Amino acid sequence: MVKLFNQILDFLYPPSCPVCGDLVEIHGNLCANCWNKFNWISNPKCYKCGYPFPADLDLGPTPLCPHCASGECDLDFIRSACVYDDVSKNIMLPFKHASKLKYQNLMSRAMIGCLRDLNLNVDIVMPVPLAYKRLFKRGYNQATLLARPIAKYFDASLDVDSVSRKYRQDMGHKTAKQRQENIRGVFKVVDKNKIKGKKILLVDDVMTSGATFYELNRVLRQAGVSAVYAVSFCRVVHAI
Repeated sequence: MVKLFNQILDFLYPPSCPVCGDLVEIHGNLCANCWNKFNWISNPKCYKCGYPFPADLDLGPTPLCPHCASGECDLDFIRSACVYDDVSKNIMLPFKHASKLKYQNLMSRAMIGCLRDLNLNVDIVMPVPLAYKRLFKRGYNQATLLARPIAKYFDASLDVDSVSRKYRQDMGHKTAKQRQENIRGVFKVVDKNKIKGKKILLVDDVMTSGATFYELNRVLRQAGVSAVYAVSFCRVVHAI
């Protein structure tokens, strides 16, 4: 019955690329032309944080970027599907700020794809919390929309209430140090018993400096979480 219903929907509303509108096989998929425009992150990349390296480098099976090699990354693993650039931001920003929810499927599928090489065992998928003031203004938490299909993929619980967030001014255009200072102390664990000893995957739309993931990791570790992973749709990349 469900299959028949989906076939009728496909007939009435043929699957189309959410970016350009060309016909595709599955709702939410990108057409080949739009897919090739993205700077998808693949090997070689940092084994721990997923930072992309130049394609012509052979660094072995588990290379580390200078940041991770120096022990500055406390998360177990971080992955991002693509680089933040003019193409990806034209998906991410409208999804985040302008209710362009048609991009949800392609973003979450890309994020699941970039996690497959890790073979993670995840108990909880946790979207990065949004302060109530910002949630009320925007009407939705974009990280939660991305996290739902990811939680389903891992057969994990979706947790949106174990950690709360204080309101702070937007971190756009701030330096990495300013971001770290701005985010310090904004998260608070509400229910330690729910997350103690669990393996948690954090979900966000974009990773800029990593300050948000690092601060959430710090708070979760203090609450007794056993492992913390993180994934974003895109990430800012600077020369290293």
